[in-house]
Amino acid sequence: MVGVKPWQSDTGSASNGQLVDVDDVRALRDQFVDFMLGYKFAIDEVTTKINILREDFNNTHAYNPIEHVGSRLKSPESVLEKVRRKNYAMNLAAIRENVLDIAGVRVVCSFISDIATIRDLLVSQADITVLEERDYITHRKPNGYQSLHLIVSIPVFRAGHTQRVPVEIQIRTIAMDFWASLEHKIYYKYRGEVPPNLRSDLAQAAEAATQLDEKMEALHRQVDRAAEPKTAAGDALDLSVLYHSLTSRPFPGDLRA
Repeated sequence: MVGVKPWQSDTGSASNGQLVDVDDVRALRDQFVDFMLGYKFAIDEVTTKINILREDFNNTHAYNPIEHVGSRLKSPESVLEKVRRKNYAMNLAAIRENVLDIAGVRVVCSFISDIATIRDLLVSQADITVLEERDYITHRKPNGYQSLHLIVSIPVFRAGHTQRVPVEIQIRTIAMDFWASLEHKIYYKYRGEVPPNLRSDLAQAAEAATQLDEKMEALHRQVDRAAEPKTAAGDALDLSVLYHSLTSRPFPGDLRA
């Protein structure tokens, strides 16, 4: 890759000192855009899987563990900056091999026990391969951060080929997500140089979030969740009653009324 941004000039210098003209830069940019599209499609695949689980829970269970889902795709600048910082080779093969968090999906749930439920439902799917798992809930980071991180590989079916693309999935509770969002804003505001008193307050807030999660989990277990999920209709079920109920009287607004 070249160390010049295409909006700076019509020519630049590659890492080996050779001049690169504007056509070369455009070709590199087009290749990188296509490379990044694979990660965008992988996010679409994972979010579709999660949304299917969410709708299925809404339809067949009394309780849905998935509160909301978010995603993010690293910017090209962020990807290349990480490559430079980590001293990886500045080419697509090295990025594909070493930078596994380009595509990210976050699943937020209500209770601590939901995290394992969502994790198991995802990794049990045949086309998902777990590459790495980091449990920052059992082993909380020193700054108080908590979340379950999964790096998974998922097939992306493109027009000319199929490729497996890594996606980072973060699963956390509402309290964990609230704390992480606040921590991110504070560190961004202070550019990483957070005053000691704020770091102390963040640590205390993390402990309070943990206590809240534990209290909510205890309350959750007290709630009667013994109701059986809706019984699935058998393939041999006689649907004639349903047919007659649908055809014997018109629906509101039906022209046959």
